Amino acid sequence: MSLESDVRELWQRYDDGDVNASSATVDELDTLDAFLSALEAGEVRAAEKTGSDVTSWEANEWVKRGILLNFGLRETLTREYGDVRYHDVLPLRDTDDLGDRGTRNTPDGTVIRRGAYLGSDCIMMSPSFVNIGAYVDDGTLVDSCDTVGSCAQIGADVKLGANTLIGGVLEPVEDAPVVVEDGAALGAGCRVTSGFVVGENSIVGENTLLTPRIPVYDLVDEEIHYGHLPANRRAFTRFVESSLGDHDLFAGGAYKPAVVALDIEDDTLDATRREEALRE
Repeated sequence: MSLESDVRELWQRYDDGDVNASSATVDELDTLDAFLSALEAGEVRAAEKTGSDVTSWEANEWVKRGILLNFGLRETLTREYGDVRYHDVLPLRDTDDLGDRGTRNTPDGTVIRRGAYLGSDCIMMSPSFVNIGAYVDDGTLVDSCDTVGSCAQIGADVKLGANTLIGGVLEPVEDAPVVVEDGAALGAGCRVTSGFVVGENSIVGENTLLTPRIPVYDLVDEEIHYGHLPANRRAFTRFVESSLGDHDLFAGGAYKPAVVALDIEDDTLDATRREEALRE
């Protein structure tokens, strides 16, 4: 049987109530360990791009179910990582393989959970956190105080500015996670949540909130998008008039956040250019 079929069969038994954390056998836990190793090797992913368009990302339901099984079929244990004792269903990821690929994680607060993939020549600055099922491709910078949530898909040569939150989407299993495509740069303090997709080579201004509930006014194609930012855009937050009018609690009209997307200008590219010395 393949790993996928093993996970699907185990999920069905778990969903039917035939197996739980107290009854899981060694063989069943071995299947979960093999699944986590496949995630860490990049052999399976929580979502994949099925076409050329930024909206073509689709979740791999069986992978997300495999992640959920690692919570449902494991018991919380007291664990140790270096001098740190903690309580969780999963150990932290072994990082011995990172150095061989030129990937760096600085001390002493870079936390990588089991089941997370980091490619070659990545940089994780302390403190930062990468959760289970996340995929961080080659050459990407995860800066200080960043969080990469469960199942998030981060492309190659991406720059996540300091204090950036990439949300996790683990449930429901059919929903695609947050995606930041190749070459994108997110300014400090950005928030990307609820399965939003940032198109390749886009540059997002600091403190911008990207979520499917906030419209993206694309001034290049003169369209309004929800749930994604097209490729090759410069985006930043603006406030637009809300349908909510005068209210007893405040005078004047109300405003709601929106995102404005423009063409990328040369000076913007210069301001976000990668320094190769950081990755040599």
